[in-house]
Amino acid sequence: MALGGWYVLFAAYNRRRGAEALRWVQSACAGKGRIVGFRWLNSFRLHAHLQFPSRSFENARVTLKFCPRALPVHWILSRVHKQKETLTFEADLGGSPNFRLDVIRHRWCAHSRGVVARKRDEREWDIYEPGPIVLTTRTHWKEDSTPELNTLMTVRQQDVLQVRFRPESPQFSATIALDALNDPRAAAGFLTTLRELAAGASAHRQ
Repeated sequence: MALGGWYVLFAAYNRRRGAEALRWVQSACAGKGRIVGFRWLNSFRLHAHLQFPSRSFENARVTLKFCPRALPVHWILSRVHKQKETLTFEADLGGSPNFRLDVIRHRWCAHSRGVVARKRDEREWDIYEPGPIVLTTRTHWKEDSTPELNTLMTVRQQDVLQVRFRPESPQFSATIALDALNDPRAAAGFLTTLRELAAGASAHRQ
């Protein structure tokens, strides 16, 4: 009985969060696109289809992943792993890229110099912000590979967690932290960021 009440309460909370997030998405489209339908995949995943007047994005959709609050075990695990609520945008580009690319943003790395002043809880840390790293399966790598490097630079400058290009559908996807759309300034640049990322593949379409 208690678990049933928990599920109903937090499933309803996520649905309110979903309605609010869809308003953020519609606002971020700024009249250049609109939501044409949505459905809940489960208590914490919301799927919505978007329509754009131009051919820059075809078969566009977003998947919003919320904290699984209605499922206690999953909720605890998500808290332990510090998982973020995210929005993943997927679309076809009107032309198939002839390459595969996955970019995952990793902000920081560090290492400890060891124990200082004989106190285990006091350590000196060297913090580094790594530059772009490209892992490729290509036999011959081009140093001036425009779409890959443009994507890396755009991701570096924007609050994007992951970007993917591939020849098959969906040809383009980008994941951001959902809270980023809560900021009006960040939301206003959401669609612009997606277009900049997609533009990097235009020169290498089949």
